[in-house]
Amino acid sequence: MESIYIKQLELGPMQNFVYILADPVTREAAVIDAAWDIDRIVQIIQQDDLRLKVAFITHYHPDHLGGDFMNHHIPGAAELLERNFPVKVYVHKSEADFVGRIAGLSPSDLVRTDAGDELQLGTRRIRLMHTPGHTPGSQCFLVDGRLISGDTLFIGSCGRVDLPGGDPAQMYDSLVNKLKQLPENTVLYPGHNYSGQSTSTIGEEKLHNLYLSFNRLEDFLGMMGY
Repeated sequence: MESIYIKQLELGPMQNFVYILADPVTREAAVIDAAWDIDRIVQIIQQDDLRLKVAFITHYHPDHLGGDFMNHHIPGAAELLERNFPVKVYVHKSEADFVGRIAGLSPSDLVRTDAGDELQLGTRRIRLMHTPGHTPGSQCFLVDGRLISGDTLFIGSCGRVDLPGGDPAQMYDSLVNKLKQLPENTVLYPGHNYSGQSTSTIGEEKLHNLYLSFNRLEDFLGMMGY
């Protein structure tokens, strides 16, 4: 079977990664965390002859979603919908209300997701993993041995837990009991380019990422300063 199409775009001043996934046969596509440069995202979709079917959001922070942030407006999912793409925006149910307020999306624009949901994209199935810790509704997307991890797991680190809605105990559970349990050859695609490296694997992160090295919650919390 031909490998899934995946395009990793580094956009914006916060080194965000935006992802476009597509079934190589049907050309049905999904965009993950569409923000910053909607023109560039649309350009890729059009030049690669893709049919955008869905927009996924890993979590409600404006740099991944769009909206107003520190007196600046970040183009995001709302602007994508304004380009006449007939898509729904998939966000974890615990953050749907935040997303609407931050990004200017109406309830009818949103699909509220839950842990374990799956979505068909052409011949491929995308599995949604609820991974709270950075925010209450943080979610990762698993398809064809590839994990788009948002701000839950970075290459060599993990997302912050000291922002509103962060929870270090939930982060431990998401990292150790969920992501660490994936096959070691799972390719990791993070939400930011914080390491100068665009991808890794779960196996490599188990060897080198301190935040995946703990077997007890107490030790993890101590390391995090709690």
